[in-house]
Amino acid sequence: MRDLYNDSRFRLIIFANIASSIGSGITMIAIPWMLVTSENGNTAFGYISICMTIINFLITPFIGNLVDKMNRKKILLISEFVCFLLLTLFTLIGFIGLTYEVWHYTIIYMIGSLYYTIFFPTMFALNQEIFNKDQYKALNGTMEVQSQLSSMIAGALASILLLKWDLHYILLLDVLSYAAAIYFYMKLPYMGKPIDKTEKTDKKRVSEGLRYMMIRPTMFLFLLFSIMPFIGVMVTNYLFPVYLRDVLKASASAYGIESMIYAIGAIIAGMFIPVLARKIGNEKTIILSVITYTIAISLIVLVNLPLYLSLMFFIAVGNSGARVARNSFLMDQIPNEIIGRVDSLFRSIGLLFRIVLLALFTQMISSDLIIYCFIILSGLLIVASGFVILSWKKGFELKVDREIF
Repeated sequence: MRDLYNDSRFRLIIFANIASSIGSGITMIAIPWMLVTSENGNTAFGYISICMTIINFLITPFIGNLVDKMNRKKILLISEFVCFLLLTLFTLIGFIGLTYEVWHYTIIYMIGSLYYTIFFPTMFALNQEIFNKDQYKALNGTMEVQSQLSSMIAGALASILLLKWDLHYILLLDVLSYAAAIYFYMKLPYMGKPIDKTEKTDKKRVSEGLRYMMIRPTMFLFLLFSIMPFIGVMVTNYLFPVYLRDVLKASASAYGIESMIYAIGAIIAGMFIPVLARKIGNEKTIILSVITYTIAISLIVLVNLPLYLSLMFFIAVGNSGARVARNSFLMDQIPNEIIGRVDSLFRSIGLLFRIVLLALFTQMISSDLIIYCFIILSGLLIVASGFVILSWKKGFELKVDREIF
């Protein structure tokens, strides 16, 4: 772990991620709240979330292929720079005195969503590529701490800034954070994969992640159902603001506090999950984390606001614990030359789940049935917990005698 922290590449990555995460985190808290508090905002935000999930679902396999094909540092720099330019334009709208409308919020939300869709698989593959195998647990734990510490700061700032700042000042902070991230990524001493302009992106290459997992069916099921906490988090990014406002009658500051408490739980998970995983293994750690998330989300509709906010801690521990251990498991098991496509396979399946759930929940919320949304989500997570346990007990043997790669 000490070698990892002394590595200048690690420090630059951490600084870049903190910079961009805080700015984009504040914006991605502010925009959903502004949408759900606008006229017919609940339904509008639901449809926007569905549309973005469909877009992300369609492009994710090609992003995975791009991550395995291109220089990963350049992918990060290009995405940061594009976001920097686009958000600068939206910042200027506010500074010249124009009023922000729903379509402005929508595009800003789309920019943030697409950025995350590109950033996470690229950073995941880059980390696996440049760091050693014995560093993966500490690496993933530290990355989770960094990510959630940034979210906690963003949540704290958002709870204040939403009450005191206009949107264009919040966007300016986001722009400056992207500029800082670009600076740190440019200093990262990494050559990596050169851009191959002659290689074509065909269907066979994009589907290699699926073919790789199909000869490992129990591992596929284990990894598939272990992403359910993350799917739950993505879906509740829509459900929680509506539930806070309509059921618990909370203010915008409560939404920021919720994000801050969630971040505290995730930070603690990032610190202790690597230690737990070294003692009992990644697989058992994943199982415990999925069960923790399932129990916490199942209790949401039974509690008042203070207990609701307390449950955010356990929801965070469950989701972040599963993600840290699962990322370490993937890094240990999947070759780096195909990690982008394997990772994108599960991201695509997760996005498909989200499309279905968001479409269903948007209709249910429009009929004032948000309580039943949480009941359905709880049932799905209980089923996922069972499959994770059963697939782990069955083992991860190959379906054929030899590997494709």
